[in-house]
Amino acid sequence: MEQIPLFPLEARLTRIDAARNIWRFYEMSIQHDLFGGAILLRRWGRIGTAGRLRLDLHANEGAAANALGRLLRLKIKRGYRWASAAS
Repeated sequence: MEQIPLFPLEARLTRIDAARNIWRFYEMSIQHDLFGGAILLRRWGRIGTAGRLRLDLHANEGAAANALGRLLRLKIKRGYRWASAAS
């Protein structure tokens, strides 16, 4: 079982299963917006592609961090693992 950081502000995950031809990535980061809120930026797709992008608006950084933590736990349950620094 992997240890999740207590208050992550960004995460890069990969899910690789060559036998099933699964080569996926999932990236998340928290950015500040111009109006005092926070944006959870999510990007995912097949490794080697630009992937898809989604921006989720939140009232503050704490709410965005909670959403990031929930998504992080969900993705790890689905088989994603922390990406190495070299990726």
